[in-house]
Amino acid sequence: MESWVRTLVLMACLLLPAAVVECRIRHYKFNVVMKNTTRLCQTKPIVTINGQFPGPTVYAREGDNVLVKVVNRVKYNVTIHWHGIRQLRTGWADGPAYITQCPIRPGHQYIYNFTITGQRGTLLWHAHVLWLRATVHGAIVILPKFQVPYNPYPFPTPDKEVVVILGEWWKSDVEAVINEALKSGLAPNVSDAHTINGHPGPLTSCSSSQGFTLKVERGKTYMLRLINAALNEELFFKVAGHLLTVVEVDATYTKPFKTETVLIAPGQTTNVLLTADRRLGRYLVAASTFMDSPITVDNNTATAILHYSGSLSTSPTALTAPPPLNATPVATNFTTALRSLNSNKYPASVPLTVGHSLLFTIGLGVNPCSTCPNGSRVVADINNVSFVMPTTALLQAHYFNISGVFTDDFPGNPPIAFNYTGSLPTNFQTMNGTRLYRLAYNSRVQVVFQDTGFIAPENHPIHLHGFNFFAIGRGLGNFNSKTDPANFNLIDPVERNTVGVPSGGWTAIRFRADNPGVWFLHCHLEVHTTWGLKMAFVVDNGKSSNESLLPPPSDLPTC
Repeated sequence: MESWVRTLVLMACLLLPAAVVECRIRHYKFNVVMKNTTRLCQTKPIVTINGQFPGPTVYAREGDNVLVKVVNRVKYNVTIHWHGIRQLRTGWADGPAYITQCPIRPGHQYIYNFTITGQRGTLLWHAHVLWLRATVHGAIVILPKFQVPYNPYPFPTPDKEVVVILGEWWKSDVEAVINEALKSGLAPNVSDAHTINGHPGPLTSCSSSQGFTLKVERGKTYMLRLINAALNEELFFKVAGHLLTVVEVDATYTKPFKTETVLIAPGQTTNVLLTADRRLGRYLVAASTFMDSPITVDNNTATAILHYSGSLSTSPTALTAPPPLNATPVATNFTTALRSLNSNKYPASVPLTVGHSLLFTIGLGVNPCSTCPNGSRVVADINNVSFVMPTTALLQAHYFNISGVFTDDFPGNPPIAFNYTGSLPTNFQTMNGTRLYRLAYNSRVQVVFQDTGFIAPENHPIHLHGFNFFAIGRGLGNFNSKTDPANFNLIDPVERNTVGVPSGGWTAIRFRADNPGVWFLHCHLEVHTTWGLKMAFVVDNGKSSNESLLPPPSDLPTC
């Protein structure tokens, strides 16, 4: 009865005006449990939240306080990251293991407590330890504040909203896959399928596969909240016969534009409007891989069905051809079309001047490994530093002034300049260290991410915790600090929390360091994060109490 009453109150808070129901706190309970799950005609136990795959959607309104009690009932250490939530002064609730917290050990629990400030739209949550996010992930839907009259969006209100989560599936135990790779020093096995809302879809070799069905009524408009929760692959998304209107990415509104194909990297979200304006029938929905480098990937296309009300289930399905695997022009056209809405209500507050101008080279390397069969292992790095995870959480070390956990001497530029996308040095070895870059509160920061050609150039989706940033420029080849800034977009660049760095190219971002704490920056391809393509910013407190990190909660896990 208690859970039923709580559900009624929650729905009232979400649907009724603030004058009717005062809504400030959202309570959720996440039980981390094993669940036998069948995909591709095979059953295996997976780690889940409340037995669901994907996990439950977290609903809230802008301005709400969210409390999520996570109870760990599995054998693994667990943390949950609220991907894209700003966590203003509440870094203790951000979630990356050994960065802002020690993991929740088996049999223990932790309450994530944060307030959603100045954000609305679609984000995601996922595990942030080991490779558990393969199955431990779900959506965050932040509804806009009520206003009178209530016009929730800066575009026509859709008739219905649908969460669509893209992912990956391994037949093997995912932790065994990465552990075997770490022992060998080589790349892990790629996934066996992609998924749409947890299912590979009806067009697989497994005859019993059932897919997700999106039921629509002709003439109505649907907002699809697209989330890429895959571990290691960027994905194209298409719906046969239908154009999609992009209106939001990473919980920030964009200037609307129409497209046949959406590109979405791991960790990114994209809201699109789909109008059911075709003849009755069934239409294929497809999620396929984008990879424009000679890297082994899972090239299986996940499928679902868009089914018009009134159509027979036996009606033929209109098909669509996914873009080629290496369709760089399709990916580039989508990325360059993204612009911030930059309206009076939703301005693009781009820092016009910067106090820190950083150049971060990103890519792979090869280090000696005495225990690996061939004597070496593949690693990843930023500015030639492969990040070493500490055994004490960095935020605790920063807050309590614990020495010996990290240094704040992360290099703001590559230690050696070279032709990053051309002829490379013969030494592929990297340095190891737990090195952070320190910022004063409210610093204006510009970071240029420069891909390198070590082993192979590759598109890297880079995620910054604790901040939104503006993607002000991108290009191919080496970044030219004298000529390229003249082409930066400082008027309406897209604002997001995860950005792609093109293969053999660069991306420039700017942000204001207005959030004290320790904030993780890493490639959202999980294999690259595991290999060391990560670092962190430590942002000092400002002058006043409301510019300072809050004290840690009493139930913060210990290492």
